[in-house]
Order: sequence, then C-alpha cells, then structure tokens
Amino acid sequence: DRMPVAYYEQMSDFTSHKITLEQGDCFYMFSDGYADQFGGPRGKKFKYKALKELLVKIKEKSMAEQKELLEKIIQDWATETDINGRHYDQVDDILIVGIKI
Repeated sequence: DRMPVAYYEQMSDFTSHKITLEQGDCFYMFSDGYADQFGGPRGKKFKYKALKELLVKIKEKSMAEQKELLEKIIQDWATETDINGRHYDQVDDILIVGIKI
C-alpha cells in the first residue's frame, strides 16, 4: 500500500496478503533508498525497475553473495562519474531484506 508506516493525516488500513511459500523460494522487502539513489553516467535514480531486475538476476546466488553484489552495484552506481564529472552521496537510508526458504 502507498502509505507511510508512521502517523499521517489520513491513515488507512494496510492490505493483508497471504502467500504460500515453498522450499527454495526467495522474497525481498526493501525501502525506497536503493531505487532512489542517484548515480550512473547521467546522474539519474537507480529506479525500482532496475532493482527488481537485479534481484531476479541474482536470486539463485547465496544470500551472502547477493548482499555483496547489492552493496557493490549501488556503490559503483553512486561513485560512477557522470557526464558533469560528479559523484553522488547516499541520499537516503537503504534497506533490503532477503529471505530464502
């Protein structure tokens, strides 16, 4: 649901979902920090589509390897020199929780 987890002027109930998981399934929960990080050759946000594609690409690796890859990729993204010669500081907290059954 698109609603903050903290108190807000208009509070609504969150939708409850039940998902059947099987051995080998992997799921992720994440904040907006990774997707909202500026960087790359054009100084743009990483974006949710790229994050989801990345998670699908690395899902078969061990959780330790996934952690290392996620850290390296966002670090490289933020420190890549853009067309104006800039590097970008982290703009928000980054939280990704991955759980493999």
